[in-house]
Amino acid sequence: MTLLRMLWLALMLVGAMPAAMAGATGGKPVRVAVYRGPAACDACSAAARRAIEEAGARYQVDYVGPGERIDISEASLARYDLYVQPGGGQDIPAAFHSLGNARVDAVRRFVARGGRYLGLCMGAYLADAGGFGLVGQELDSEVGRPGFPVKTIDDAVVAVRWAGHADRVFYQDGPYLRAESGEAGFRAIAAYENGDLAAARYAFEDGIVVLSGPHPEAEPSWFEAAGIPLEQMPRQDLFKDLLDQLAL
Repeated sequence: MTLLRMLWLALMLVGAMPAAMAGATGGKPVRVAVYRGPAACDACSAAARRAIEEAGARYQVDYVGPGERIDISEASLARYDLYVQPGGGQDIPAAFHSLGNARVDAVRRFVARGGRYLGLCMGAYLADAGGFGLVGQELDSEVGRPGFPVKTIDDAVVAVRWAGHADRVFYQDGPYLRAESGEAGFRAIAAYENGDLAAARYAFEDGIVVLSGPHPEAEPSWFEAAGIPLEQMPRQDLFKDLLDQLAL
């Protein structure tokens, strides 16, 4: 083989690499910012990150937050396609206060300009009218709602109809989500057996907001710590259904 032909073949292979990589990763890269800090629990942020990364190599995830290499600002969020606010503790006002006005405004503007927001349990609460203001409703707990089987804030598993399939999911005092059937962009994703929404998609200006009351990202260790048999883990990839609703 002549040197010229070898160089030509090498150039052909290099040119083919981006297309091959795109095929391997399932499409264009998706930049994801997962919050980690006092407004979330460490295990919640880690579980959300792992669930996203397991959804495919095209998801490129960074932690963001007050103690991270990348803090939350308009400039930093401009690099991302999706912002994820994971679950946390029981003190919602304290969690919101810990974010600070500048970070709250940055997240709100990010979504308004076409960004995506995924809120899981505490992250769903924080999206309400008194928080980030991404949905026009104040959110309260699903616990105590008519027909809902969980009566305490203890960890539990609940039955759901999720993306058209019967399944079950880890629940820990997640919010009651209200339907906005007349609003453009609204879509029910999942419901509990009592008919209340477990997960839904909303529109906020040019952006998309997906909220989940329960924890589809919950890992086996969560079930074990709660004394719940692993046989009660979801049978399907419920978290991937949430990502699909974000149209990334």
